[in-house]
Amino acid sequence: MKSTRKRKKVCVNKGSWPRPVQAGFFVLMENPPRNRYNDSNRPLEEVVNLAKIAKTNAMRLLDAQKIPYGMLSYEVKDGKIDGISVAAKIGKPPEAVYKTLVTQGHSGELYVFVIPVAAELDLKKAAKAAGEKKIEMIHVKDIQKYTGYIRGGCSPIGMKKHYVTFVDESAATLDEIVVSAGKIGTQITLSPQGLLEAAHARYAALTQETR
Repeated sequence: MKSTRKRKKVCVNKGSWPRPVQAGFFVLMENPPRNRYNDSNRPLEEVVNLAKIAKTNAMRLLDAQKIPYGMLSYEVKDGKIDGISVAAKIGKPPEAVYKTLVTQGHSGELYVFVIPVAAELDLKKAAKAAGEKKIEMIHVKDIQKYTGYIRGGCSPIGMKKHYVTFVDESAATLDEIVVSAGKIGTQITLSPQGLLEAAHARYAALTQETR
């Protein structure tokens, strides 16, 4: 007897995405497989319920611009929300996971730099990219005031105000990049080009040389 049960359509936005994006607690995909079970043999309906997931400003902006993206979720109860820990939790190499840093130039203008989580921002390179005499990190307590996001959940996309944004040139070699979705416990995956478009950013050499 043929089942009359309707299958759920799972999607993030209307763009095309070549493969499912999997994480510890959610499996989000734009073209769900015919098999309703994921690799852990748990029904997809038990793993993800998009109707209950509140979208962040970053996601809404990506939706509006029709830029394809995926979403990853990770556990935060252990308090480990640093970039290296997050990369391990979502099963991505640190080289593909990027953090968002907010700085202030000598002129008083704010700048955003997006670099790999395991790297350190080279302030001299950052100042050169921004055309400033010097660049300094803003105080942690000021992150929300300027961006609308909090430490550990600051996304380069969808800030309350647009700031000149630079992405480390290493991202150009990647097929997929991971950045904060604008909420602790949630990351988004998209193409480097999609990030540049969404954040109105450009590439620059930004990180310290490794010894």
